[in-house]
Amino acid sequence: MGKAIAIFNQKGGVGKTTTNINLAACLALKGQKVLLLDIDPQGNTTSGLGISKRGLSDTMYDVLMVDDYDPRQAVKHTMIDNMDIIPASVELAGAEVEMVKLQGRDRRLKTALDKIKDDYDFIFVDCPPSLGLLTINSLTAVDSVLIPIQCEFYALEGVSQLMSTIALVKKSMNRSLTIQGVILSMFDGRTNLSIQVVEEVKKYFKEKVYSTVIPRNVRLAEAPGYGLPIVEYDPRSAGAKAYMQFADEFLKQEKKRAKKAAGDR
Repeated sequence: MGKAIAIFNQKGGVGKTTTNINLAACLALKGQKVLLLDIDPQGNTTSGLGISKRGLSDTMYDVLMVDDYDPRQAVKHTMIDNMDIIPASVELAGAEVEMVKLQGRDRRLKTALDKIKDDYDFIFVDCPPSLGLLTINSLTAVDSVLIPIQCEFYALEGVSQLMSTIALVKKSMNRSLTIQGVILSMFDGRTNLSIQVVEEVKKYFKEKVYSTVIPRNVRLAEAPGYGLPIVEYDPRSAGAKAYMQFADEFLKQEKKRAKKAAGDR
């Protein structure tokens, strides 16, 4: 069975979508079968892979809103082998209000994911940067949460609220929810600020912080404008190399977790 991971931070602009697209692309290039779910009404993962949100049929909206819907109908292939996406559409902006009246409104995504989880090694969910029904659905449906944090002044602002949200969902809706890890982005080794942020985040999250850090990189910022992951846009860039390194570390940790779980049984 595949593993479902929400990429989540209630603070916007932290590299959530960048991590979603580029980690998934690097894992796919390493032979993992990966699915991206764009549950953010802004649809940045969708447009970041060159897909127009207008005029799409079978999207994340249908997965959430249509009873007994087969999510495989909404899967679109991307330019990278082994990497698929269920895209966002403009209708998703209204889904939060429409879902209020639906039965099992906070478990709609989990019901859909259970139908498709065995088809992939990893499923990544790009959550909205807010705590509404779409985010609750995501955190209820997944196995773990990957938290991106930028190496900037307000990096830890809202982290305690983020952890409270995860704890609340774990207590009331998803008891097996865990922290997958914390990835630091926008790192600039020339500044004391970036180095201080890394130290502060490691103090807070301890061994949950990945040793790989994603550098501040112009090519990485340009890639979504061309609808490409960084490994397709400029595979020799510092951003591409960092995400490939992150994918290696991610897989290594997953093997360790699987080995420990097998030993515990």
